[in-house]
Formats: sequence, structure tokens, C-alpha cells
Amino acid sequence: MTGLAKKWGVVIGVLVLLLLIGLAAFLWWRSHRAHQAGLEGEQLTQVLSDVDIGRAQPNDARLTALASSSRDGYRAMARLTQAGILAKTDAPAAAAKYLEIAKDDGLPQATRDLALIRATTLQFDTIAPTEVVSRMKPLAVANAPWFGSAGELTGIAYMKMGRRDLAGPLFAAIARDTNVPTGLRGRAAGLATALGQTVGVITPDGASKE
Repeated sequence: MTGLAKKWGVVIGVLVLLLLIGLAAFLWWRSHRAHQAGLEGEQLTQVLSDVDIGRAQPNDARLTALASSSRDGYRAMARLTQAGILAKTDAPAAAAKYLEIAKDDGLPQATRDLALIRATTLQFDTIAPTEVVSRMKPLAVANAPWFGSAGELTGIAYMKMGRRDLAGPLFAAIARDTNVPTGLRGRAAGLATALGQTVGVITPDGASKE
């Protein structure tokens, strides 16, 4: 043991020291990351409050900073908020921003899908119905997260194309899907009925009765 200590003692001591330094650096990094996340969360809360009372602009410095965050959630929310504010005064520019979000592979798919729906909603009267159907096709699927909104856009596009045979069943499917918000289901039920589909009555609790 004495011989091993003389031969390897310094090396072992250095390795232990490096391990302790590495552990300390990791703990600091984790603490710093948590602190930064907390600051960004507070900043996002403040700016969203300002948005609610009309005091925030798309180029707000806080939104610009959050839009470059390394955290997907904050980055996505900031960019969606920028586009949402812009939509109140410049729909084409807002639609372009939403499309940028939809094409960003670095963001969660649910966020990208929402951005595509919002862009398509803003552009609905300026793009061909076939383009609307093409964009919404992957999303207008029963039980999919955005089925209601994507299906409604698709159904109206079908009507513009004169395809009542496709629009009616789609609206009926939306009206029967209990995962879709009640208000949207009610609109879909009305359109489905007008197109000759039997849906039933959407009750306040979201149920459908024949």
C-alpha cells in the first residue's frame, strides 16, 4: 500500500480533484439553468399580462429575447405571441410569421400545427381552397389534437369547391367528437344539418342527442 501510494498517490489525488471540480461545475450549471428558466418564466408572464391590456408590441424587447431562448416552450410561446399581436394590425405579415413557426423543426409538433392552422385561418380568403385542404389534411383527422379547427377549415374549403358531399360528413364527424370544444361542435352541427347530415342536438355538457 505504501508503495502504491508513493507511485500513484499524486495521480489519484489529481483525478479526485478533477472529479470534484467537474461535480461543482455541473451543480453550478444546473442551478444557473434553473435560475435562468425562472427569470424567463417571470418575463413571459409579465409580457403576456401586457399583451392582455394592449401594452405590448411584436418587437417588444422581452419577446425578442424570449424568441431566441434555448428553451423550446418559451421560444415557441414568444413567437406565437409576436404573431398574434401582429395579426391585429397586419394579417399578411402575421400569417408569414406563423408559417415560419410551422416550418421550424426545432419546435414541438403541436406548436407547429397550431401555427399552421392560424396562418391558414388568416390566409383563408386569399389562397385556393385546394391549398387549405392540402395544409389541413394531416390535421383534420378524427381524435387528432387539432381536429376541430383543422376540420372546420377543411369543411368550409370543401364548400367553396362545391364538394358538399365531402363537407357534410366532415362537419358531422366534428359535431360528434366529444374532444372538440362545444362551441365549435355546435357550429359544425349546424353546417352538417344544412348539408343534409343527421347529427342530433349538442347539449351543454357536450353530448349529442338524436
